Amino acid sequence: MPCSNRALDGLLGQIADAEAAGVRIVHGGNRIDRPGFYLEPTIVTGIAEDNPLYQQEAFGPVLSFYVVDTEDEAIRLANATRFGLGSYVFDADVDHARQVAARLEAGMVYINSCFADSPSLPFGGVENSGFGRELSELGIAEFVNRKLVRVAR
Repeated sequence: MPCSNRALDGLLGQIADAEAAGVRIVHGGNRIDRPGFYLEPTIVTGIAEDNPLYQQEAFGPVLSFYVVDTEDEAIRLANATRFGLGSYVFDADVDHARQVAARLEAGMVYINSCFADSPSLPFGGVENSGFGRELSELGIAEFVNRKLVRVAR
């Protein structure tokens, strides 16, 4: 859920702009009438490449639903964003899922699970979703000055 009225208004604006540009709202899209900053879980589909939502992150309960015919199309779609925090692959064939994960441009790929973060795992994205990592040994290394000493003989 959005954390403030400003965040909720921004999310509602994203949904309205996307709808004006042609998406279909399958479910939700409205503020819930209760105290706080609540948005109905929202599902949108029919998102064309020229729709603003195609290149935006919606920080709230908004699911952008796409239909593709092939795995290559799905990977192209997943990689067609300026963002790259996390991706998810679900497949009974874990070896195949690893092959798909290798083709995804994301800082983290979860196979057969969602939101499996842990302080022991590195957290971070690529492209406009960040640089470097938080948490784990990789995250701590972001704050360490390392010195190279090389002796030539």
